Amino acid sequence: MSPLDRIANVSTLKQHEVDKLYKVEYKPIVSTSDQLCFLIRPRIQTVKWICDVANADKATGRFRRYKIIFTPQKFYACDAVLEEQGIIGDVTTDEWSFYLLPLDDDIISLELPEFFRDNFLAGDQRWVRTAGSALHLLHSLYGPFSKVYGIGRCSKMAYESWREQVEEGEQKARQAEIGKVFLIDRDVDFVTPLCSQVVYEGLVDDIFKIKCACVEFGPDVTSSDKSIKVMLNSQDRVFNEIRNEHFSNVFGFLSQKARNLQTSYDVSKWLSNIYRSLSDIGACESIMKKKTKQDFQELLKTEHSLLEGFEIRESISFIEEHINRQVSMIESLRLLCLLSITENGLLPKDYRSLKAQYLQSYGVDHLLTFANLRQLGLLVEQQPGETLTVMESKVGKLVNDRTGGKLSDAFSSLAKKSNFRALSRKLNLVPKSDEEYDLRVPRDMAYIFSGAYVPLSCKLIEQVLERDGWTGLEEVTRLLNGHEFAVTGSSGADSKAKNDAQRIILVMFLGGCTFSEISALRFLGRERGKHGLTAHGDLTNVTGEYLPGF
Repeated sequence: MSPLDRIANVSTLKQHEVDKLYKVEYKPIVSTSDQLCFLIRPRIQTVKWICDVANADKATGRFRRYKIIFTPQKFYACDAVLEEQGIIGDVTTDEWSFYLLPLDDDIISLELPEFFRDNFLAGDQRWVRTAGSALHLLHSLYGPFSKVYGIGRCSKMAYESWREQVEEGEQKARQAEIGKVFLIDRDVDFVTPLCSQVVYEGLVDDIFKIKCACVEFGPDVTSSDKSIKVMLNSQDRVFNEIRNEHFSNVFGFLSQKARNLQTSYDVSKWLSNIYRSLSDIGACESIMKKKTKQDFQELLKTEHSLLEGFEIRESISFIEEHINRQVSMIESLRLLCLLSITENGLLPKDYRSLKAQYLQSYGVDHLLTFANLRQLGLLVEQQPGETLTVMESKVGKLVNDRTGGKLSDAFSSLAKKSNFRALSRKLNLVPKSDEEYDLRVPRDMAYIFSGAYVPLSCKLIEQVLERDGWTGLEEVTRLLNGHEFAVTGSSGADSKAKNDAQRIILVMFLGGCTFSEISALRFLGRERGKHGLTAHGDLTNVTGEYLPGF
């Protein structure tokens, strides 16, 4: 619904003779219309529900015309369900090849929240071609790319899918507008999305949930009985100035802005800005109420301890208290996963104890949650008699062996070694805290986590761009289980155009990314004097993708 609203809202659809717009809710349809059109993702559950609707109409002698539009593409399994349910002759189907939604000057998104779960948990690779098609679309509009880098199994497959589509299609010489492309799997860096966000836009997303660059502020923000929807993008000058700032700097900036507005004589110029500034101040106050409490400060302190590898027993005690007080179901899980990844798994007694306490606090329904997190390698216990690293390297060798090629990607997640401590040392992810970090004047990408941690994903991108490849990073790629590549692109553009294009870098996250990572990449872009550009394969709560200069 959210992507559709960005393209054609209700009033636009009504101008084109759409009578009413309903959200799919898997219950009987109450409509007098003789024509029903379903705009859906190619999900089996949704197709089965449409079959139930059609068969219920048949049973009551009701005749209607049904059209199903699959987006971004239709899968064979959908036709198979229609045939199995006996209604394939009663419906017409179509595809809407909707691959990329521009969310801002420098952010585009595939808007596929299911990408992460399907690919990394279920081992279902059907979205890989969709990611390849999105890359092909960008290449056809803004290519050729001078160089493509990537790391991760999914990235490699998406790259190969894109190359196949390029070779199958018509080759056109055009002026290059994008220089380098970097593809990265979400499971290359799980630590970053598990850390609490402290840049303004990230906090707004954590608390209010940003959907398609739009957020709804409730009565607690608006100080009225109404909610308002606000677009969050670079068109809004106030928001654009604070979106990448550490939260500790934001309230002072907005207070000063409000004072400036009050003394301004140009009423017409500032009227809309006053309204938006008040929204930002309201949101800021709401965030401060939630995030300046002792709980949040202790949470950040615990996260920083886990990242640094200090005071682990104290951190486990904090997590236990967090679970038993039922502070936040999701936050507790994030802390458990962060503990597991940074420590290369939990000791069996700790795993059993923390799991039991969590299930007692939040219900046995979460047994499946723990099974899923274990399968992803996010929350695991060390095996008796050997460390997790050794055990997992054996499984990794099996999965990566050619004779084991038929093993699913879901199982291969078990072979992933976290190796966070070794990676942190190699890449200096946790800066030495000898001197105070001035968050008002950030000196590196660590500012997005209060100077405590440089996001692994962004550090990899920085290092590869500096070295123009993976040379010198062999030990790092080994610790990340490999699947890295660097390919020189076609030379179909003149040298001047090439030099201009080198300024724009496309970063494509497969499986989602956070607003904190986007802020870090914007900082990196400013430091390198380049335009940044990000895209990604899904917009779960791990949001945003990125593409300046368009």
